[in-house]
Amino acid sequence: MKKILSAALVATMLTTPAAWARDVKIGFVTTLTTGAAVIGNDIKKAVDLAMEHIGGKMAGLNVQLIYADDGFKPETGKQVTDKLVKQDNVDFVAGYIWSHVLLASRKSVLDAGKFLISANAGPSPIAGKLCNKNFFSTSWQNDQTPMAMGEVLNQKGVKSLYIIAPNYAAGKNMVAGVERTFKGKILGKDMTTWPTQLDFSAELAKAKASGAEALFIFYPGKAGGAFIKQYQQAGMKDVMPLYTVFTVDALSLPKLQKAGFTDILGSQFTQEWDPSLDNAQNKRFVADFKAKYGSYPSFYAAQAYDSIFLIKSAVEAVNGNLDDIDGMRAAMKSASFPSVRGKFTYGNNHFPIQNFYLREVVKDADGNWTTKVVKTVYENNQDPYASQCPLK
Repeated sequence: MKKILSAALVATMLTTPAAWARDVKIGFVTTLTTGAAVIGNDIKKAVDLAMEHIGGKMAGLNVQLIYADDGFKPETGKQVTDKLVKQDNVDFVAGYIWSHVLLASRKSVLDAGKFLISANAGPSPIAGKLCNKNFFSTSWQNDQTPMAMGEVLNQKGVKSLYIIAPNYAAGKNMVAGVERTFKGKILGKDMTTWPTQLDFSAELAKAKASGAEALFIFYPGKAGGAFIKQYQQAGMKDVMPLYTVFTVDALSLPKLQKAGFTDILGSQFTQEWDPSLDNAQNKRFVADFKAKYGSYPSFYAAQAYDSIFLIKSAVEAVNGNLDDIDGMRAAMKSASFPSVRGKFTYGNNHFPIQNFYLREVVKDADGNWTTKVVKTVYENNQDPYASQCPLK
């Protein structure tokens, strides 16, 4: 009897987190310097809040979080990713704001058999032919948000459009997305230098002269604020209504409000998340983020917050056995973690199949500029590149 009990005790110990006796190591790549740090710092706030909400533990194991700054450059992003994988020996590498940085870094993570979690960038190759069993997204594929905007333009009866976007991987995907669904005519298109160009006067003049009914743009971060300022100064609101993706957000709105750029009030854009979404995880996230940092979280922050809970669901599914790669992968694929966007599922390429909403810039009860959901544009939308992914 004693031998049986001893054997049972040993078996129990071998399936408890204490038996694995190591930390969960997460490398998080974001932009913490240059002008793009405004995005990276908002993401860091959300990840820090997520760590606070989980008590710094997953399945009873301590979580060791290592931030890495990509410097807004693909080569730097790859270098810091290499360090996380080879020197720090992390279990998960998450983050990545920029598509060109993610594309430059992906092989370093995936070839080492580690998990790669994109909390923002969603370039089409990774959704299609370059999909990988150990890659997961907590955001979207780049084309999807502008595809939803194309549908909105159709619903509004817009017959002609002028497009301005930056000439890099994500910019090209954004343009491809809106062109995929918009049924009217494209009367002009400018792909500008990225990330150095901040003067858009020539492009705005061409857009105005084109006679197009509406203007579509994609400019994240500092470039977005510069574009909005010049758009208002050009007096184009009544001539050419502005439709955007990833330009107006919780990071830009306080600055736009302070500068008095009232043309942005009432403007509309599409997104897969909004601070007003009615689910328990989102309510807690938004309320605690505002209480801790004094501002609304951005969609970047929301997706980064989700990435920590996705990883947590994987670690807890295998009871802390970080060597059980198959078990963790299966847990993430089930998307059973509490997401700020509510329930969604993963496609075969491990990009979310989810709703996309039309959002509008409004004033909240305190007079602060924020957003609200106007309507659902897509329900359970899957990206168009999933069919190119060989994973089942």
